[in-house]
Amino acid sequence: MKLASRNHFTLSLLTAGILCASTTAWAASVPAGTQLAEKQELVRNNGSEPASLDPHKVESDVEFNIISDLFEGLVRVSPAGEIEPRLAEKWENKDNTVWTFHLRPNITWSDGSAITAQDIVWSWQRLVDPNTASPYASYPGNMHIVNAADIAQGKQKPDTLGVKALNDTTLEVTLTQPNAAFLAMLAHPSLVPVDKVLIGRFGDKWTKPEHFVSSGAYKLSQWVVNERIVAERNPRYWDNDHTVINKVTYLPITSEASDVNRYKAGEIDIVYTVPINQFAQLKKTLGAELDVSPQLATYYYEFNTTRPPFNDVRVRKALNMALDKDIIAEKVLGQGQRPAWVISQPDIGGVKLKAPDYASWPMDKRIAEAKKLLSEAGFNDTHPLSFNLLYNTSESHQRIAIAASSMWKKNLGVEAKLQNQEWKTMLDTMHTHNFDAVRYAWIADYDDAATFLNNFRTGDSENTSQYSNPAYDKALVDAAKAKTTEERGKYYQQAEDLLGQDVPAIPVYHYVRTHLIKPWVGGFTPDKLGYYFTKDMYIKKH
Repeated sequence: MKLASRNHFTLSLLTAGILCASTTAWAASVPAGTQLAEKQELVRNNGSEPASLDPHKVESDVEFNIISDLFEGLVRVSPAGEIEPRLAEKWENKDNTVWTFHLRPNITWSDGSAITAQDIVWSWQRLVDPNTASPYASYPGNMHIVNAADIAQGKQKPDTLGVKALNDTTLEVTLTQPNAAFLAMLAHPSLVPVDKVLIGRFGDKWTKPEHFVSSGAYKLSQWVVNERIVAERNPRYWDNDHTVINKVTYLPITSEASDVNRYKAGEIDIVYTVPINQFAQLKKTLGAELDVSPQLATYYYEFNTTRPPFNDVRVRKALNMALDKDIIAEKVLGQGQRPAWVISQPDIGGVKLKAPDYASWPMDKRIAEAKKLLSEAGFNDTHPLSFNLLYNTSESHQRIAIAASSMWKKNLGVEAKLQNQEWKTMLDTMHTHNFDAVRYAWIADYDDAATFLNNFRTGDSENTSQYSNPAYDKALVDAAKAKTTEERGKYYQQAEDLLGQDVPAIPVYHYVRTHLIKPWVGGFTPDKLGYYFTKDMYIKKH
């Protein structure tokens, strides 16, 4: 949830080691003279049924969109890229490795019980505990919190995590080394506190509306699976005075066409995404309601690198070379997406990253090299390559998969058999490694290449490709130790060069986010990660 400039802002805070607090409110800012509607209710499509509303059990925007409305972390990053205090009122650091956070006085859960520093310690221990099986178990280790990486790998006990409560309102976090992105990483939704008492009492059923307690601007009031989730304003939220919308409904509509039809019928205020095949027409007819925003996100096809034929780098590289990404970005999509040859981003966190040399070759040269690689791997006209290409149910994913499979068939004689599964099922398939190749995408958790590159690190909880290369791992370790942006960029380039040669995943395109928003919705401000929060919005009189 960070803008490009924010990485430098964070670095200056780290260097200064200053006590930090901000008077800026992260909340709806209604311009003077705006007439508000009497009924402050918002309906937004969320794209899919969430896998869970437990912050430690999820990994995508489908869940984090809702969790970010229901829960609060220590800090947030504003749409302008500034670190803002949330549950933590202020903080200081010593040597950029020992961070002390002071919680706001009298903050409570939605049931009125106190939120304490001990709650945060327990929550973070639960996140890294292998028994929790969180997709984000590796994240605190990537932040360089003491013992976090070892705990996630089962080498240490959760209570050895470098986080402790000095008292009910003071939290101390110890890092193994300075980390310029630490405060930005701290804003991630996996790090919000959850209620130990509640989870102890109800186990996995704690996310049911009748049990649920939250810390954010909204509390869960209704969850009808595959129909809707409803959240209502939390009057005990510490910043409730700056909340305007009283009720928000999230719909799990997977069909983009249905999403737009219900928007046109007045049933939805914000669509999840604009269908590819309707974009041009909607731009003509509803241009004033169309929002196109750049996003730090990459769409890719990930290989199961431990299963034949994709345990052979030649096969993976051949499929990457023979995919015409320009056509996919400009013709199949055509909303401003850019063809991708790096897994992270060409420009991220003050670093510019170069694509592999073969990215600039003419298409016929790439195809010729791809055929040669496939032949060396034992695939040819008499023994063609065939594999299953899995994607989650969506018209856009289907269109892209059809285009990709057609290109591979035409250029290489390869048969990619298309399979689709619902979102939750596909995630299970990925984490049990029961796939050949799968469509996936990564939205940056913070404005730094590591947020993408860590997913291919040996042993990372998000490394579903099971790719492993010691040289790659070392490049990321060296990047984390780098003292300057320039030095960090050098190691990130090494890592991207290795991904370009080993191709555990084919980067397809870099995202834009497209939405239709009703003219009466104010305060809609997606950040560079593509997130937007109900507590920032309001409904104008209409």
